[in-house]
Amino acid sequence: MKISIERATLLRAVAQAQSVVERRNTIPILANVLIEAEGNDVIFRATDLDIEVLDKAPAQVERAGGTTVSAVTLHEIVRKLPDGALVELTEDSAAGRLTVAAGRSNFSLATLPKEDFPVMASSEYSSNFSIKAAVLRRLFDKSKFAISTEETRYYLNGVYMHVSDADGARVLRCVATDGHRLARIDADLPDDASDMPGVIVPRKTVGELRKLLDDDDMDIAVSVSETKVRFATPDITLTSKVIDGTFPDYTRVIPQGNSRKLEVDASEFAKAVDRVATVSSERSRAVKLQLDEDRLILSVNAPDSGAAEEELAVAYGDERLEIGFNAKYLLEIASQVDRENAVFMFNSSGDPTLMREGTDTTAVYVVMPMRV
Repeated sequence: MKISIERATLLRAVAQAQSVVERRNTIPILANVLIEAEGNDVIFRATDLDIEVLDKAPAQVERAGGTTVSAVTLHEIVRKLPDGALVELTEDSAAGRLTVAAGRSNFSLATLPKEDFPVMASSEYSSNFSIKAAVLRRLFDKSKFAISTEETRYYLNGVYMHVSDADGARVLRCVATDGHRLARIDADLPDDASDMPGVIVPRKTVGELRKLLDDDDMDIAVSVSETKVRFATPDITLTSKVIDGTFPDYTRVIPQGNSRKLEVDASEFAKAVDRVATVSSERSRAVKLQLDEDRLILSVNAPDSGAAEEELAVAYGDERLEIGFNAKYLLEIASQVDRENAVFMFNSSGDPTLMREGTDTTAVYVVMPMRV
């Protein structure tokens, strides 16, 4: 194999590949990226056996062929090469080496045979549809903060993507929860998606997927089966196993009868929470909200380090209420709000609180209170 490829193109491909490979693994081939050149394209493939990413890039192919090389090392080399460089990759299969040359720089890397590289078995996908990158990005970006990191509840370690009903219409919905907070985001149901099986997309896959979704107008081809999910652009294909488990009935924890309504400027609220939480040294960082007629007092009382209090003008017309929350959860939820106003719906100091963005019902958040 012998190819010439622009540095920027190569960097984008190997950056995606090296983020998928596991840093610590016992199978050496899994640390490598598979490079295959044919025609006018070169394909870079990386996997950790749960996720596979395939990146197609244009290149001048002098000699077709393929090999595997350390993804992290190749990425580091390409990252440090000068902008605009033309990179030449030449494989010497007899010596088991790949030469990386650019300008006056020359590197020789150890390779492993491409035959040893595991390729994810292709799956029969029961549902195939197309969706705009901007829509998919919103669904995952607004829900991923609530993914659980608790390994014992593995079925919560991802975003549950499924078809549901909202206000009499069918929607594509993403839900994530860790038991303390929940995010439920809806989008219009794409054509051909109505028979999609519900799947739990793992946390790592959600992070990798984010890199495909920068171009708002791009169409993403989504394929779903009971065991796998695939997201594809014309150049990049991301295939992942889904979490084998049942996502809990989240509708039971979304409060329906919360009647006390607080409306507040989302960014002012987030800044105030951040300021008062500064004095709290504990990890729990409890913030107390005292609500009265059009007035909100945020306070933190940490006996070891001090106390803080801040008052905000808000729209609130219900009876007096005192309720406590984990400051981190409040900040994460407030930072999801794209509109000016965040609307909080309370019941009592011991019940879950509902939050949404202004009058928008397609994004709903739930946060559990804390004792303060």
